[in-house]
Parts: sequence; structure tokens; C-alpha cells
Amino acid sequence: MNLYFFITILFLMSSAPESAGRYEVRKIPAGDLQITGRGDSPAWEGAAVLTDFTYPWREDSPPPTAFRALWDGIYLFFLYRATDPVIITPQSGEPKKDVLGSDRVEIFFKADDEMNPYYTLELDALGRIFDAECRFYRQVDAGWSWPEGQIVVRASQDEKGYTVEGAISMASLQQLGMLQGNRLQAGLYRGEYLPKADGSTETRWISWIRPDSEKPDFHIPSSFGLLVLQE
Repeated sequence: MNLYFFITILFLMSSAPESAGRYEVRKIPAGDLQITGRGDSPAWEGAAVLTDFTYPWREDSPPPTAFRALWDGIYLFFLYRATDPVIITPQSGEPKKDVLGSDRVEIFFKADDEMNPYYTLELDALGRIFDAECRFYRQVDAGWSWPEGQIVVRASQDEKGYTVEGAISMASLQQLGMLQGNRLQAGLYRGEYLPKADGSTETRWISWIRPDSEKPDFHIPSSFGLLVLQE
């Protein structure tokens, strides 16, 4: 092994953990993206596509999940595409509660590893939102809501799965103390619900980052990655 090759391998090994948990959010001109719930804006073609989602607590491979993000200085835009032939969305008349039993994608934000507080956004295939202010460990205030008028979420379904598209104001992320310069510490997850023969459902958890936990748990510091806002 020559010296150049050896140094290259060492560099790749040392940089892999950060690159594996880092997503570059490209900037677009203000007004270029409209939230429809279908992800059909041409602006999305310029976003990096993140598909590194796994079952952290299972040996098999999950159904495909793709995440994209962009920002325009005013909003952080996000787009999830989830492959899912059987979409479960209970509708009891309590939308926020029903999200927790639905096929959904999730974004958590934290400012630091103390996670005091941190914030959860859980978004189902109907575009419903379960939002909460939380404190470590798992002290969840479900009565809390994202600042009024500072988030838009829309969704759509087709024969292959569902799409969730949204916009979060940068002002609200700053107000909540989640924005650190050009960085956001974010967890990207998905809850996959499968029908069982007895009428109940089985939940399989999908994540961008593999958390340091032997049992399913996203409410810990190691489940988060980094979103870096580019200029």
C-alpha cells in the first residue's frame, strides 16, 4: 500500500461519521417554491436527495424513503416521499391524536444534547400534524403547538405511497432557539404501520441516523443529524 493511498483511506474514515449524518440544504430565491403536497415544484430538482434510511432495530430493509430540503432565507422547505402500498390513517375526529396511530414521517429539532427543550413534528399521510415541545427524557407537552402561522404542511397519496411537503419559517426556528448560525440539529424519521390479521397494527421505525439504543427510541441525542444551510 503506497503512502498516498493510506493517507486517503485515513481521511475517508475520519470524515465518514460527519458526512453520514450531514445534509446540505441548498438555497433558492424567495418565491421559487410553492407547497402543494405533491412535491411537484421544479425547485425540488435542485435539492440533494437523502435516501439513507434504515430500520435501526431490524435486520431487513425498509420500504424506500426519500427526503429533500431547501431554504430561501425566509422558510426551510422539506419534502418526504414514502413508498407505502398500504397507508393507514385512522380518523376518530381528534386529528392530533390520530397522527400517532398513522403512517407518518417526522422531524425533531434540538439545540444541544441536553434536549431541554427539543421539538417534534410528526406528519401523517393526510398532512395532519402532531407537534410538541419536549424535555429530556420524554417529557412531552402535546398541548403545545408550533408558533401560529409559522408552518405549512400538505400531503398527497397515490398507489405507490405518500408525499408530505412543508415549510417552516426561519423566524420560528430562531425564536425556539433551534437555529445555530447556519445549522440545525435535526432527526429525520418515519413510522411505518402494517395491518395485522387481528385488526391491530404493527409499527416499524425507520431513521436517517442509527440511534445508540438497543430498543426503538428517537428521543435521545444520538438519533439526530445535521442540516447545514448553504448560501
